[in-house]
Amino acid sequence: MTIPPDDRTFRREMATAYRSGWHFIDLVTAIPRCGDSLMVTLFGDPIVVAREEDDEVRAYRCLRKPRGAPQPVRCAIRYDMIFVNLDRRDHQLFEPETISATSRSA
Repeated sequence: MTIPPDDRTFRREMATAYRSGWHFIDLVTAIPRCGDSLMVTLFGDPIVVAREEDDEVRAYRCLRKPRGAPQPVRCAIRYDMIFVNLDRRDHQLFEPETISATSRSA
């Protein structure tokens, strides 16, 4: 295990991670090979973190009811640590709302 450097960049990045809703899961070494995975529970949500065929680490929220495939969760690796973000607003794709104004005559 390597110890991350104690510098301003690391401290700033960790403060941003904890403040922004990112949660530490485990070290990358916990899933060393393709096909390896681990399951954790964060705030009552079961999360599966897996190393996939393309050697990328991805996270998925497991649904309790049979509603189809697991939902992808934002996952990031920093300093060989796995972080996930469970904020649902981060996972929604939306178009900017356009407001149209129509004139009304009296």
